[in-house]
Amino acid sequence: MPNNTDKTANNKKVFLVHSGNDYFSRLEQIILSTQYEIHIQFYIFKYDVTGKKIIDALKNAAERGVKVYILLDAFGSLSFPKEIVEELHVIGIHFRFFSPFFSKNSFYIGRRLHHKIVVSDAQLVLIGGINIAKKYHGTIKKEPWLDYAVLVQDETIAKMLQLVCRNLFYKNRHPLRHKLISVFYTPDENTVRITQNDWLKRKNEIYKAYLNAFSKAKDEIIIVGSYFLPGKRLTNALKKAAKNKVTVKLILSGVSDIKLAQRATNHIYAKLLRSNIELYEYNKTVLHGKAAIVDGNWTTIGSFNLNNLSAFGSLEMNVEIKSTQFTNICKSHISTILSQCQKVTLSSIKKRNTVYSNFINWIAYWIARFLLNLVTYFPHKRFKIQY
Repeated sequence: MPNNTDKTANNKKVFLVHSGNDYFSRLEQIILSTQYEIHIQFYIFKYDVTGKKIIDALKNAAERGVKVYILLDAFGSLSFPKEIVEELHVIGIHFRFFSPFFSKNSFYIGRRLHHKIVVSDAQLVLIGGINIAKKYHGTIKKEPWLDYAVLVQDETIAKMLQLVCRNLFYKNRHPLRHKLISVFYTPDENTVRITQNDWLKRKNEIYKAYLNAFSKAKDEIIIVGSYFLPGKRLTNALKKAAKNKVTVKLILSGVSDIKLAQRATNHIYAKLLRSNIELYEYNKTVLHGKAAIVDGNWTTIGSFNLNNLSAFGSLEMNVEIKSTQFTNICKSHISTILSQCQKVTLSSIKKRNTVYSNFINWIAYWIARFLLNLVTYFPHKRFKIQY
């Protein structure tokens, strides 16, 4: 665990973090080590055995005089108990829900707080796709959902993100408009950049980063994708890369918590395979990860799903890393995941699918498309942006 009080340039570091005990032990240690201020912003925060442990750690931090800020999405964390919210307010923890329903302002249902971010003392940042819930932590008998995060130890990035979190918490409608500054963290000048997506704020950095990386790929694209249903531009970029002899591998959910999304994805399998894109299904547990590797030197990890809800609706945050060393670490882990996957081929689809299942997949695809279009439609000039 890096020392969050070390401010020297030589200690700028980036770590790949896995769901399960790796993530939650680091998170607890970050909270324990925080001295001044910590921001916690999540889509889902379940008040189960895992969530209670994190809340207890945050209460302890508040009792030590740490300024604690918690911002949760009103839809994703709808089950978070009101009595606990009141208790947190009483002990001085700053807590609120993002975009609650039926507020006095107009609301846009597709614009959810989907990122998962922790900022400690403007020194450490933890960003990824992992929510606070037992299913991401796992148990002795049950493996955690497959997901990733990135721990960044860098003062420049952490200070910037602390300001971003404050702006969001306090509903500052005029936050930083420019891109977050890339920083050099190794002698080889490899870069780390925090990318954001918030379509209503004209921030399409993650979406554009994916398109740019896919279009420039020369050798290989590897995607770990939950709820995979990309729009036309991203799909065409992948198909074009495959046509240009780039090896494209998609690791998708064999087990999903949202059956409609899984069936909708299954509907596009054949088209992807006919474009020489390799498909693999992970069946050990729910695949919730959102990560991509391109040409062995570019990696992105975060909350952004390759679908229109992330592209044109939710607030998303990713870490983009240009580093052969870091990418090799990610690729090594993903190679292990690949060995546990079932490869999907045109012949295997024909064997497992029936006329009925194909019809259900087709229906699911168009329902999913309709719902995505519905919740991401927003006439910008007619409504206020809801926080």
